[in-house]
Amino acid sequence: MLVYPSGVDVSSSALCFLSAKLRRHRRELGTRWRRLSPGRQALLTLAHLRNDHPYAQLAAGFGIGTTTVYRYITEAVDLLTALAPTLAEVARTASTKAFVLLDGTLLPIDRIAADRPFYSGEHKKHGMNVQILADPSGRLLWASPTLPGAVHDVRAAREHGIIDALTEAGITCWADKGYRGVGGTVRSPCRGRWEPLPTGQQAANRSHAKIRALIEQAVATLKSWRLLRKLQCSTNRTTGLVQAVLALQLASSA
Repeated sequence: MLVYPSGVDVSSSALCFLSAKLRRHRRELGTRWRRLSPGRQALLTLAHLRNDHPYAQLAAGFGIGTTTVYRYITEAVDLLTALAPTLAEVARTASTKAFVLLDGTLLPIDRIAADRPFYSGEHKKHGMNVQILADPSGRLLWASPTLPGAVHDVRAAREHGIIDALTEAGITCWADKGYRGVGGTVRSPCRGRWEPLPTGQQAANRSHAKIRALIEQAVATLKSWRLLRKLQCSTNRTTGLVQAVLALQLASSA
């Protein structure tokens, strides 16, 4: 296999953050020596998450075995997953903001047609449902654990306790029409049936759409990590990968 220099479009703060956590983790374990330093292990993990480089390519580039690549990345991802903020922590942070934005997105996975629980009728593809919270500027605040793609956004939001957490904290939340009837402090567009909406409600819907559109920035931020654009792993690992990316993104934007 040919080897060539490559770049990772991630801020140095994310590398320093992960390197420090890995260095501390090794001290706690009492690790004496490894094939890669904490900094190189952090770079290996970032290359996998950001660029979606497969294990074989990373093994050739870093001069280690494929199994070692898997162990190093799994260790780093597990460490980052534990550092990701919980919904309760995010609710406390969001209570100081004017409002938050809520939306769901689908992370595609490599599944066949027989895997119906993972098939999203809305997106016409297999994937995992992830609920996202963003601040009024569209910055990513939180990403939920994953659920099968067939789960509707309203059901996902209720299962994760998002509506209850935001309502209990008194946080106004703007969401799209997929969250109609969810209750609490969630604000969704006015619903038209057989007749056109009154002028006032149409204007309210336009204003609502302008505010809610900012959450697309948070969705794009999450999917800028190319591994999440097409997950090719066990569905049991998808939550850990999303939480690891969340922890890294928040660390680099802090």
